[in-house]
Amino acid sequence: MRQLGSWVARVGVGFVRACVVAVVSMLVPAVWAAAVALGIRWGAGNPWSWAAPLVLVCGGTFALSRPVCRTVRFLVARWTATVIPAGYRQAGPVTRMSTGYWWNGFSYEPTRRDALLDQKWRLRWTDPANWRDLRFTVIAPVTAGAVAALPPAGVAAAVLGLGRPGFAPRLVGALGLVVAVACAPYAWRLVEPVAARFLRPSPTMALADRVDELTAQRADATVAQAAEIRRIERDLHDGAQARLVGLGLSLATAEKLMESDPERAKALMRDARAGATASLAELRELTRGISPPVLAERGLVDAVRALALDIPLDVAVSTDGSTDASADGGLTLDPPIESAVYFGVAELLTNAVRHAHASRARVRLARDAAGLVVEVEDDGRGGADERPGGGLAGLRRRLAVFDGTLEITSPPGGPTRVRMALPCESS
Repeated sequence: MRQLGSWVARVGVGFVRACVVAVVSMLVPAVWAAAVALGIRWGAGNPWSWAAPLVLVCGGTFALSRPVCRTVRFLVARWTATVIPAGYRQAGPVTRMSTGYWWNGFSYEPTRRDALLDQKWRLRWTDPANWRDLRFTVIAPVTAGAVAALPPAGVAAAVLGLGRPGFAPRLVGALGLVVAVACAPYAWRLVEPVAARFLRPSPTMALADRVDELTAQRADATVAQAAEIRRIERDLHDGAQARLVGLGLSLATAEKLMESDPERAKALMRDARAGATASLAELRELTRGISPPVLAERGLVDAVRALALDIPLDVAVSTDGSTDASADGGLTLDPPIESAVYFGVAELLTNAVRHAHASRARVRLARDAAGLVVEVEDDGRGGADERPGGGLAGLRRRLAVFDGTLEITSPPGGPTRVRMALPCESS
């Protein structure tokens, strides 16, 4: 009985998916059919009987190609977990020049609106992904769409045939029902290989996208490095340097007062010692912000555990054993990757305290086939979003330098789950 119920569920789910694939794949041919029907209805004597259908075919195909392909990518990802990159060219920034004109990457325009509109249409016409989408809208109806149409066609034949008297119509109806039931669990599956074959970016486009991505990452790394250097210079200038200058003046004054006013000289020496202690503490704090010593001394896992002790949260840190430095077959992590993960965890735990108002958090470090996976979860109010220039966007850029990924799940009301994955080699 359980197997029968499972089979019925597979047939039902497959039939619904086949209908969805057939409808989505046949949208563009439906526009073509409507254009032909319109031309026939107007008749050969009407001068618009050929022009209007041609405009309808071209305009409808071009307008529907991208929505259809986006829908197919979404369905394939949802049903089969196969992610097909879109590969569309992204619009660059529109910048106002000193002359007052706006530069959109292609031309100068007098207003920002004109620059954005010109950029939009230039990208639309020159993007190779659009022509790939147009090719798919022509191929999909005769491949995945035709196969997916078998179950609904069989049901239609069954309804029409079984409702009529006579042996032949009922036989056709029964055969249609058998075909619909037999094909339903499998008819929709052809959409995945067809979409993967014809919707994936070409190697040239993938290489160009990768070059653009690496260029952006290099620019982000350069900007982040410059900002970090400025921060270090500012901290040294305003903190330790000022204290050390004051320390030198105090020692010079104490040296002059050593014979004439020993008590005042001793007081200056005590102040100088306190200043030296404070300067040393500031320098240690500064170096900790660059690269925490605990990373080099104890490894990533112990560094995260030490970090958890300093966070005003109930933080539980767990591992699968393979991430410990002392474990056999553990991960070999380069210092920059360890630093990126450490500061990523610190950023997420700080957000849990500052923005999510969480009371508990959990950090898990594990290894999978790809490399290191770090999951941070808190019981806060959720609603975390990635804003341009925000901490999460910066964390994504920091991980992208190492081909790492960041996945954020934070519904309103919580909990917030963030997954960081970085490719690493096993030792």
